[in-house]
Amino acid sequence: MHDTLFKYIEAKAGENLTDIEKNVITTAFNRKRMRKRQYFLHEGDICKYVGFIVKGSARMFSVDQKGNEHIMRFGLEGWWMSDQESFINLTPSPYYVEMLEDSELLVITYAGLLELKSKSRCFNTMLDVIYKFQTIAIQKRIGAAIGMSAEERYFDLSRTYPQFLERFPMNMIASYLGLSPETLSRVRKNVVHK
Repeated sequence: MHDTLFKYIEAKAGENLTDIEKNVITTAFNRKRMRKRQYFLHEGDICKYVGFIVKGSARMFSVDQKGNEHIMRFGLEGWWMSDQESFINLTPSPYYVEMLEDSELLVITYAGLLELKSKSRCFNTMLDVIYKFQTIAIQKRIGAAIGMSAEERYFDLSRTYPQFLERFPMNMIASYLGLSPETLSRVRKNVVHK
């Protein structure tokens, strides 16, 4: 299980982990198996772990006062899941993180993350790289939400994350795109007819 994480770190950092770094990483991360529909995080709880998804998938979402779900992000193999604000600031989370499939994760605490940053140059480089990519992804997501039509958002998602359309139900895709299921259905029909 840790080998998947080692390969990920090395690929993102562009360098190889030493045996000492591998041992430190193995010690810092704990294995966690979760069932489909099991929650990694509940609204109102403090996010105590960041999870690296080795196998499975997840979604991070909020529920508004009318009971409507709003999916903030999905997670697949090789992706990280947590509420970063809650994790770093130790504040109650407004989000749920639910596993969408039986999943295997490697989890780490904030203290463990800080320790790893000081003990592994390769891990620290990887963190810098993924934070940059996350910032870009967030900017693109906000830009799509405020500047793209429903059709453009769907097309952008199908081009950027085609695996979402294969792995997640359309009602969740609609929520992620900020659309009603009916609007998404209409958009998909229009795309097919073009």
